[in-house]
Amino acid sequence: MKVNKARIIFHLDMNSFYASVETAYNKELMGKPLAVAGNPEERRGIIITSNYEARAKGVKTTMPVWQAKKLCPELLVVRPNFERYRNASREIFKILYSITPFVEPVSIDEGYMDVTEAIQAEKTIRLAEYLQQKIKKELDLPCSIGIAPNKFLAKMASDMKKPMGITVLRKRDIPLKLWPLPVGEMYGIGQKTAEKLNAIDVHTIGDLAEADVYRLKQILGINGERLKNRANGVDLRPVDPDAVNEFKSIGSSETLPMDTTDEIEIKGLFSSLADNVEIRMKRKQVAGRSIQITVRYHDRKTITRSKKLPSFIDRKEDILKVALELFDLHWSKEPIRLLGITVQDVEEKQNIVQQLDLFTYKKDAEKEKLYSAIEELTQKLGKNPFIEVKEEFKEQPRTSFQKDFLDDFRN
Repeated sequence: MKVNKARIIFHLDMNSFYASVETAYNKELMGKPLAVAGNPEERRGIIITSNYEARAKGVKTTMPVWQAKKLCPELLVVRPNFERYRNASREIFKILYSITPFVEPVSIDEGYMDVTEAIQAEKTIRLAEYLQQKIKKELDLPCSIGIAPNKFLAKMASDMKKPMGITVLRKRDIPLKLWPLPVGEMYGIGQKTAEKLNAIDVHTIGDLAEADVYRLKQILGINGERLKNRANGVDLRPVDPDAVNEFKSIGSSETLPMDTTDEIEIKGLFSSLADNVEIRMKRKQVAGRSIQITVRYHDRKTITRSKKLPSFIDRKEDILKVALELFDLHWSKEPIRLLGITVQDVEEKQNIVQQLDLFTYKKDAEKEKLYSAIEELTQKLGKNPFIEVKEEFKEQPRTSFQKDFLDDFRN
């Protein structure tokens, strides 16, 4: 009788990735408090990430540069170099793929590996140490590695010791290492979900593991049962190398330098976000038929509103038109902190067959001429002459960059 071999899953998480890449590139930054931020010369610049020396002084992601420098006057701030980070990520994943083909990139600085068939169980720690040291020696970048029998536990393990940590989390370790943690520290649980759980006296991961599944479903839907299973160490998801090819939405969001009600500034940012989404959709050769906007207000209250469309779209003008319609319909006139646009129900163009009747064909043909003329003028003038985009918005990094790197693995 064949016995199923226990899985050995690694979750590799790069430590302070952007800041670490900058330090590897410029050794003079080593040991000094460092942050990567958009518009570092201006007070409104936002911290994207910081190294551990800066974090020790209270510097946090999304914090304004002026506030970070108030906490840490000696803080060094550099502009992001996304191409440099993308190149570093490629090299990291090359090293992972050299060990096993079962690698699932999750973002630019983290991924899962199924090394079950690559090593003998007793050599697991040795392989993790080899991997960690190889990345440090060849790329001068630190990472933490979580080792577990499934993806969820591996992810939780990699967060337990940073930087340069290696943590093993077996199922028998769960009551001691996992259950005492606050439920808000569990992967997959955000602030709002944690608040809902706290309201029913679920305060630790152990509480969640023992909670009534029907009550969890009442407040969290099907996700309630899934989270309870994870809290008990149950996660059957495979490490899927092809998961990188699956995407159902493409979006871009950005935090404004200051909370605002200025409609020109707001619509300028929407235009910039729609432009970014169009670029990413062209790279992936896809179109979508739902538009969702995200609006976060000054008090952190966040709303999402969406609209299903009769046909697929992929052009900035169409995306922006629907996004602005949704915004005008739902904006409360309160100051806004963050905006986002997401195109949903995404399909590859080669899989889309649009049924055109006599009337829609004529409209589409007329639109195509207009779009061609706009693109021609844009190439001549260097910008779209019909849509004003404030240049300063282009200085702020897009959150979508974390997903964009996956294109490298699709091509």
